[in-house]
Amino acid sequence: MTKAKGTGRGRRGGERRTSRRQTPAVDPRPLVVDIRSIGAGGDGVADDDGRPVYVPYTVPGDRVEVRPVASVAGGVRADILSFEAEGPHRVPPPCRHFGTCGGCALQHLDDTVYVDWKRGRVVEALARQGLGEVPVGAVVRSPASARRRATFAARRIGRDVVLGFNAAKSHLILDLAECPVLRPALVALLPSLRDLLRTMLEAMAAADVVVTETAAGVDLVFVMGREAGLDDRERLAGWAAENDVARVSWQGAEDVVEPIAARRPVTLSWGGADVAIPAGAFLQATAEGEAAIVERVLAATSEAARVADLYAGCGTIAFPLAASAKTVHAVEGEAGLVAAIERSAGAFSGRVSAEQRDLVARPLTVPELRRFDAVVFDPPRAGAAPQARMLAEAGVPTVVGVSCNPATFARDARTLVDSGYRLREVTPIDQFLWSPHVELVGVFSRDGS
Repeated sequence: MTKAKGTGRGRRGGERRTSRRQTPAVDPRPLVVDIRSIGAGGDGVADDDGRPVYVPYTVPGDRVEVRPVASVAGGVRADILSFEAEGPHRVPPPCRHFGTCGGCALQHLDDTVYVDWKRGRVVEALARQGLGEVPVGAVVRSPASARRRATFAARRIGRDVVLGFNAAKSHLILDLAECPVLRPALVALLPSLRDLLRTMLEAMAAADVVVTETAAGVDLVFVMGREAGLDDRERLAGWAAENDVARVSWQGAEDVVEPIAARRPVTLSWGGADVAIPAGAFLQATAEGEAAIVERVLAATSEAARVADLYAGCGTIAFPLAASAKTVHAVEGEAGLVAAIERSAGAFSGRVSAEQRDLVARPLTVPELRRFDAVVFDPPRAGAAPQARMLAEAGVPTVVGVSCNPATFARDARTLVDSGYRLREVTPIDQFLWSPHVELVGVFSRDGS
């Protein structure tokens, strides 16, 4: 059994937690507004006497009649009542669910403007920290139908099961029929998953299903909120065989993931290491995005003999680093992921080591960091503020930051730059097609190095 990491996205049963705080009342009288830009969340932004109005599913140049519905970010969020004119950058969305599904925000935006907007999110985040002069490269993109990992929400309603993603700005679940973002093998499982869950969920009961496509087949974790009974185990084992999936696991009331049917080893290959992936382990969303990240990290650290890989996961970056570095030390907070690295490190004759450590509570210290010629860090969305402060003092010659949050990356970059580092370049990477999310790789060096 392994502790779960990110299998339920902080919620159980496909519902989002809602705040009890009262949203300030807004004047619901209709407005006619002109959309001038796209905001950080993917909504169109208009101006109403100096007050921003955020309107989902609009593009610059749209003129729309809207009804304000909520106060947000110093302005109001509004719903569309009608279009008076459409902007020149509007295109037909490729998915029938667009506008009701909460997964995509920007399928209606033409490709050139979409890519410029994604890059702009990185540029703006850096500029807010006084780093507007940093070179920002072209966006490296993952194609459609490339996302290999997703979390489906499910609920039993009467005799039926709804299964898919949460609807836009709602706890309701959209019953998914297609998805141009996901790999086809994941979408193809939906009808069979509905039939299975119909036998496992009681009336109004809910669950999440984490699905990941690997070379061995699809790997699933059922996040059920209760312990698995004998009937559950038998059904899952039979279903796994019928659908030829690689592995099925169960997460109950505790954050423990238990394999139920492991039909084939679930492994991924990185840098010559075949790594056995724990059920529910974090992976990059697309293989293409992962390859882009690794390529840029390797280019930046090619001359480093001793490298530390912080927030290392299962070794996605650590093992490729070992192709050129004499030693690689991987640091990760999750015990199951550290064990996965250690199981595969033997093939590298002691050149790859791993350590379990909470880098927020106990970042690598200055003396520890000074053992390395390069440090790579790839933290969660909250960033790596404690570790960035230690890196700033240690003065490691090369630092590479990988981030899924431009704002916290820019904050940590400011810490490094203020201590004498130069942020040489930043590459945006789009793994989450048509969403507001953008990842990046940034390369730092000390002045004179």
